[in-house]
Amino acid sequence: MFYIWLDKQKQKMNFDKDLQSIQESRTLAAAAKEAQLEFKHYNQDQVDKVCKAMADAGFNEAERLAKMAYEETGFGNVHDKIIKNQFGTKNVWESIKDLKTVGVIEVKKNGKVLKIAEPMGVVAALVPSTNPTSTAMFKAIISLKCRNSIVVSPHPKALNCTSEALRVIANAAEKAGAPKGVIQCLSIPTIEGTNALMKNKNVAVILATGGMPMVQAAYSSGTPAYGVGSGNVPAFIEKTANYQKAVADIVYGTTFDNGTLCSSEQAMIVDRTLREKVIEEAKRIGCYFVNEEEKKKLENKVARGAKLNADIVGKPAVWIANYAGFKVPEKTTVLIAECDKVGKDEPLSIEKLSPVLAFYTVDGWMEGCHKCIELLEFGGIGHTMAIHSNDKEIILKFALEKPAFRIVVNTPSSVGAVGYTTGLMPSLTLGPGTWGGSIISENVSAVHLMNIKTLAFEINPVNSGNCVTSLDLPDAIQNTKITSAPGNFTKQIEERLRARAGNPSSNPPGNVSRTTAGNKEKIAYGSGISEEEIQKIIREFNK
Repeated sequence: MFYIWLDKQKQKMNFDKDLQSIQESRTLAAAAKEAQLEFKHYNQDQVDKVCKAMADAGFNEAERLAKMAYEETGFGNVHDKIIKNQFGTKNVWESIKDLKTVGVIEVKKNGKVLKIAEPMGVVAALVPSTNPTSTAMFKAIISLKCRNSIVVSPHPKALNCTSEALRVIANAAEKAGAPKGVIQCLSIPTIEGTNALMKNKNVAVILATGGMPMVQAAYSSGTPAYGVGSGNVPAFIEKTANYQKAVADIVYGTTFDNGTLCSSEQAMIVDRTLREKVIEEAKRIGCYFVNEEEKKKLENKVARGAKLNADIVGKPAVWIANYAGFKVPEKTTVLIAECDKVGKDEPLSIEKLSPVLAFYTVDGWMEGCHKCIELLEFGGIGHTMAIHSNDKEIILKFALEKPAFRIVVNTPSSVGAVGYTTGLMPSLTLGPGTWGGSIISENVSAVHLMNIKTLAFEINPVNSGNCVTSLDLPDAIQNTKITSAPGNFTKQIEERLRARAGNPSSNPPGNVSRTTAGNKEKIAYGSGISEEEIQKIIREFNK
């Protein structure tokens, strides 16, 4: 009877926790919406001041937050988590700091078409346990850059470190002038609470990073969503490659934070002409090639059916070998198993999110091509692959023919795909496109978190008559995409307006009032210039 009672109590506690989580999601979404309604009126300088303060604060706390994440989750290692935290703050900010996200962002067709940025609203962000602090800070920075607010649903296994990362940057944002409550985080994360958050009427868009069930839930919530899936990245070493660098890059990629990035290498495909050299080089830098008996033990622990055993995620190679029941040298960096097939009959061909590689030998680049496609189609279609080659024609063929939206060349895939060692947009959310069940195939960044309004004048009249046919903008900004705060553009517009009013003097005619109160700026001219012109030109460029 006692155990029946205890079981009922546990069920009641879980039920209560679910209800508390649902209520909290509603409360935080409402608070974030209220803050965003104020934040959306901020001008570009104010927004950038807030975002820079967030990035600086996260960067300065990168080491402490990395230690918290490692201690709480047990995934990866502190050194690489520090790099990820620094990347998710400083590198990301550097990539978007000049992006114009307020007012007119582009002028086309000689002033006949203007693109105007508008915020989306409240962003609901799902953050995984594998990259909890870096992803949380990254998503907050790109959200606020576009005058959105954000509510984060952390993974329950990474609640404390995710919450602390968000507290650090939220405090920095508020000190820099952001409205209180513009960054929120669930303290009782449950599946029910997260689902309620994604469906909340105050939420405008979802940023979903995590397992496929959660990503699929995001897409079925009824709220617009950016979702990303699994990687299962193949890395092909073609016969013309610098094989020593290729092996070093692949080992670096699969061991970076013990393989917790979805862009980490999962399989090494080698041209037969380089096979022995690659094996020798891999062994030299600490890789361990398992024998048949050890491979079977590894398969039993890495995969459960065709699904990854979460116990091995982010663990070092020596730990995984011990867990599987065999011993390897203490300095082992990667476990490598030779494989023939791809699919359920070859358990190590799945995405492993750990320093364990499947090893394939192929005859020529065509066979290598097909093997890469097999691996991508089995568990990472649309995501990422790497090619190591010095044959430009083959590199281009891989780019044209492979079902992956990030094909990185002669670099570690894990950090190359996120934009750390390549020119790709720095991001910790990588879209696999429609092939991978996502609406986006790019690296997600701030540019994806703003609505764009268009002001369009007639260019092909159907009726005659004298009308305004364009905005009289300075020549310097005709047909221009504006990537930074207007600065000199605003000054040029003001000069043009003064000239039109018959007073080209550098001093504004009449009374000029420019006062800033909180987040609102009012500009008034006693010059005879219409309010309509002020609103359409000055105000938009001066935000």
